[in-house]
Parts: sequence; C-alpha cells; structure tokens
Amino acid sequence: MEKLRTAMNFCIRHQKTLGYSIVSLLTIASEQIFSFVAFRCPCNSWNTLYGCVFLLVPALLLFLFGYMVNARTWLLLTGSCSLEKKHCCGSWGKGCFYLKVLAPVTVSILVAPLTWIAVALLSATFYECAASGSSLIRNQVCTDMDKSKACWELLEKIPCDENVVRQLLNENSTSKGGLVSFRAQSQILGWLLIVTIITVALISTCISRCFSPVSYFQLKFWKIYLEKEREHFETKAKEHATQLAKRNINCFFEATNPPSFQTP
Repeated sequence: MEKLRTAMNFCIRHQKTLGYSIVSLLTIASEQIFSFVAFRCPCNSWNTLYGCVFLLVPALLLFLFGYMVNARTWLLLTGSCSLEKKHCCGSWGKGCFYLKVLAPVTVSILVAPLTWIAVALLSATFYECAASGSSLIRNQVCTDMDKSKACWELLEKIPCDENVVRQLLNENSTSKGGLVSFRAQSQILGWLLIVTIITVALISTCISRCFSPVSYFQLKFWKIYLEKEREHFETKAKEHATQLAKRNINCFFEATNPPSFQTP
C-alpha cells in the first residue's frame, strides 16, 4: 500500500511530463501502424504529393485536434464574443490577451505533431516516397538529357524496389554524385528536427524562468494552488448542480413552484 501511494505521488508530481511522454508514445505507435497498414507509395508521378500528404496532413490533424480537446482553449473562447461583450471582442488588447494565453497552449499541443514528423522522418518511409518524385532531386540525379525520361521513371520506382538504385547508377554514370540515399537524408532531417526542438524548448524555458516575477518555490506553490482550486471547483460544481437538478425534478413531479436557489 505504501508503494502504491509513493507511485501515485510520483505520478501526480510529474503528471505533465508523463502526459507528454504518453502522447509521444501513442503518436509513435500510431505512425508505425499507419505507415505499415495504410501507406503504399504509388511509384509514379504522384510520389511527391502522396508522400507529403502522409508526412504533413496527420501532423496538421493532430495539431487541430489538440486545440479541440484542450480545456484552456474553450475556457478562453467561451462567451468572449457574446452580445454583452461584442464591443471588446475584436479589440487590440483582447487579441494580445488571447495570444498570451494561447502561446503555452500551442506549445503543449505541438508535442504530438512534431513527434509525428520526427518519427516519420526517422523511419524514412514517407520522405523516400516524396523525394523520389521531386523535380529538385530529378535535376540533381538525371543529368543525362538523352536518358532523362527513363531516369525519371526509374527514380520514381525507388520506394518500391531497392534494386532500381543499382540499375539507375549503371545506366547514368554521371548521376553517382547526385544520388544520395533518401533514407539517409530523411534520418538526418529527423535528428536535426529533434535537436532543434530540444534546443528551442530549453532556451525558451530558460528565458521564461529568468524573467519570472516570482521565485521557483512561489511558482511551484502557484501551480499547486491552481490545481487544487480546479479540483475544488469541480467538486463544488457537481454538488451544486446535483442539488439544483433534484430541486427542479421534485418540482416537476410534485407540480409545485420551485423555491429560491442561489446559482452563480
């Protein structure tokens, strides 16, 4: 029982980190399943569009879905442009306030989309398909004008048959310098993205902590207070709503006028 309590306390203290870790693991698992089950590179002129769609569109959907399920988004927007507040809905000060609140929300939401892109680049499946149909890669690899059409067709078939690379090198001796492994390119970009994300996160955290108006322990106390305030509010709100619902239902079945009930 003591070990269980210790584990629960650990989870509560590090719930934000654990939450990000769970989201990242779920995103990685989804990407692996998605690339194995749904992705089939066409190996023709549609390669670039097809690969880019599978690389970027799921990340965009995860980004939008993150806003949809984030409570702070709706806490900020609900009622902000009602008829009573319409005069201040589009004001400059209101817009700055929205940006200030949505900035940390956006940072937390970006975990899933960036994880998707990074993992997809490391696995190289989507990038290999997209790059094989790129006109930029074609111009670098297919330098022999007499065989450019055949070279393009071979280049587009690389994701479907690895032996095509050997054939492409044999038929286009001038392309050896320009032909680089798409898988290597993709994995390099993936690691660069991961390093960039970690560096930006570290620098932004250091800057925000340096300009914090309160000390470390005061900030920690404030976070604990906000969490307890939210828990207490939800408890009281459920109790209050239950009492109001019981009063209204009793009045309905008993056909009596409802007594006064203080509601915020």
